[in-house]
Parts: sequence; C-alpha cells; structure tokens
Amino acid sequence: MIKKNVKKFALGVEYDGSFYHGWQRQNTVSSIQEQIEKALSIIANHKIDVVCAGRTDAGVHSIGQVIHFNTTAIRKKSSWTIGVNRYLSKDIAVVWIKEVPEDFHARYSAITRSYRYIIYNHRFRSAIFRNRFNHVYKSLNVNKMNIEAQCLLGEHDFTSFRARNCQSRSSWRKIIKLNVWRYADLVVIDIIADSFLYHMVRNIVGSLIEIGMSKKKEFWIQELLQKKNRIYAGPTAPAKGLYLLFVQYPLRFNLPQVTYNSIFIK
Repeated sequence: MIKKNVKKFALGVEYDGSFYHGWQRQNTVSSIQEQIEKALSIIANHKIDVVCAGRTDAGVHSIGQVIHFNTTAIRKKSSWTIGVNRYLSKDIAVVWIKEVPEDFHARYSAITRSYRYIIYNHRFRSAIFRNRFNHVYKSLNVNKMNIEAQCLLGEHDFTSFRARNCQSRSSWRKIIKLNVWRYADLVVIDIIADSFLYHMVRNIVGSLIEIGMSKKKEFWIQELLQKKNRIYAGPTAPAKGLYLLFVQYPLRFNLPQVTYNSIFIK
C-alpha cells in the first residue's frame, strides 16, 4: 500500500543502448536503469527505484520504454522531464511523464509489447548505421520472409526461439503481429506479442534472415516450432538492430503516445 504522501509516476524513456550493458542495474558495468535512477534521485532529493516494462539486452535500443517510480517529492512536470534529462547522458532521454494510479505497474499492467528490428540490406557496410541497424550484405527476399513469419502468429511453444539460459517458467507466448517489409535498403521486422522470452525476437529474426537468404526450405519456420529445440533455429541476430517500439496499456491509464515520422513508424 502506497502512503498518501507518495505519488506514482510513469515515464516514457528512449535510449541508444550501444554503450550500455542492457537495462538492468549491475554492480560493475553501466546500465540504463542505473543512469535513470541516479538522475531521478537528484531531482527528487531521495533514492528512487524504477520498474520498466521490458528489460532490454546490451546494445538494444528503445523508442517506447515505459517505467514507473514512487516519490514523496513535489516537483513540476518540467523537473521530472527537462530537469532529469539535464543529468542524463545524451543517449538517454525522458520524453513524457504522467501521474498514474496506485494500481499501475509498468511491467504487469502492460497488454502488449512491440519491437522493431531493422536490417541494413546493402552490399557495403555503413559507418552511420553501424550501431543502429544490423548489416546483412546478401540480398534478402522480403516476401519469402514475411510469408514464413506468419506461421508464428498465435499462441505457441517458442522453445526453439528462446535462449538456452532463459529463466522463464513457461515457453508459451502469443504473437499478435509479425510483418516483414522493405523501405529502400532497409528490411524491417515488426513483432507484437503479449510478452517475450529471453532473446526470442533476435532468435526469430536470425531464423528469418536464413529464410531471406534462401538457406532454408519452405515451411522451415513451422518445423522449428514443432521441434521445440533451440539448436535447430538460426543464429541470434545482433542486438544493435533491435528497438523496443511501443508498450500498450489499458486505455483507462491514458498514457501519452509518442509518434515519429521516420523509419520507426510505418
């Protein structure tokens, strides 16, 4: 039970994960969580602990991460946004804030999570995109990738696409949307699910790349589902192409939505 003088806030956070060892706070290396908690604690003038919607891996980026925290401090909204950003490195930013009711939880209140994986599909590597997109120099058949991806829709046992050290009790997840499309030299993979297993998105992407390069036969992805064994799937795609794009919550929380007129929104 939260005391009457304590308020709960949700924050929208974006970050370039290139130089961090993932979201979760760690003792010996820099993390996104550590940086945000330090900045919030300075503004609040007391220790702040945050909870996120999804713990991203080292090198993974975010456009739509959502966190919540409790505080006894009374501050203007500009202090929790502009003020906090002043104490954050330039590759992490707070983009919105909203006071939320006591029953809101950044992780457990989430209905779905949307990820986008971006591949720079060009013969030559890019200096500009090196930490933003995954470079695949062989031509990818996007139509074939998209057709094969559709067999992953719905609720399945995704054992073949979970990391060997995944600690989730159940390997069953429900994928709501999975589309593969091309924008010039960029191949974009959009995936929405209720939740994800450890490395699930990157393992799916790695397998779809095998399909796109015509290394695997038709219906291979469906066979992987049935085998329920990680060793048969494709390699884990690099983290640098992955973005946490959006987290959906019940409408009653009325959280802000950030839109981008770029490759991040189709």
